[in-house]
Amino acid sequence: MKYISTRGGILPLSFEDAVLTGLADDGGLIVPEQVPTVTREEMMKWRHLSFVDLSVEIMTKYIPDAEIPKSDLHDLVSRSMSSFSHPSITPLVRVGGVYVLELFHGPTFAFKDVALQFLGNLFEHILKKRNEHINVVGATSGDTGSAAIYGLRGKENVRVFILFPKDRVSPIQELQMTSVHDENVHCL
Repeated sequence: MKYISTRGGILPLSFEDAVLTGLADDGGLIVPEQVPTVTREEMMKWRHLSFVDLSVEIMTKYIPDAEIPKSDLHDLVSRSMSSFSHPSITPLVRVGGVYVLELFHGPTFAFKDVALQFLGNLFEHILKKRNEHINVVGATSGDTGSAAIYGLRGKENVRVFILFPKDRVSPIQELQMTSVHDENVHCL
């Protein structure tokens, strides 16, 4: 599996290079070269998997085993989701006549925790393997900053710098960002 730019201006990248690149040099988004097929048989096998196991099965369609072996990927996802307060991670609950996916059981109560808890562990895994370091710079007016901080806090080889406007985020969001005292976290 290789990754390309939506604007077509870069050479195909490996999964790890795509993760560390962020946006493509041509300003496009980095996407898979092709969308993998999921068979009906696979979907039937996946029906009763846990959140972690289902996540791993889907991710292995996009992440070559040569880059991140399935057992390592399972460990990354398990550690990432261990900070969620609900055993189902994102439970599907019935509300009246509809089903609602609850995405607020992460450490900052934001839906972004689902991705950013994993991304922090993924960065750490890739950077440790490559003996590299990165700086992550973000600007927020709300929950993105705290979700990024909680996903990256304490991660080796990663420093995170989050900018937020004074008196323009909610008090709880400001506390979520400014009360994290890990050495690699910097709120500005």
